[in-house]
Amino acid sequence: QVQVVESGGGLVQPGGSLRLSCVVSGTFSIYAMGWYRQAPGKQRELVAAITSGGSRNYGDSVKGRFTISRDNAKNTVYLQMNSLEPEDTAVYYCNANRRALSGNEYNYWGQGTQVTVSS
Repeated sequence: QVQVVESGGGLVQPGGSLRLSCVVSGTFSIYAMGWYRQAPGKQRELVAAITSGGSRNYGDSVKGRFTISRDNAKNTVYLQMNSLEPEDTAVYYCNANRRALSGNEYNYWGQGTQVTVSS
């Protein structure tokens, strides 16, 4: 069973920065990785994603402020969050996804880490 463990959340003032980390057990390099978030009363939304080949995409609300990166040697994906706004307050979840040649899809989630942006 693949384990996905996030860390790095916390309380930060508006305009501040945080870096989230997510460590994945197993063969990390074959997974596409994503960061999602869910605020109270809202649906879970994509924040940023990075493929096994390194291609990135971002949610519109975080473009230019957040950066996703991965270190395959450390089995870790990062989310650097700058210029944080109160609207970024949410539980942030890490996702590992891959599709096998058979067509089966494998999808794993972490337990989430709370990010609160408040003065």
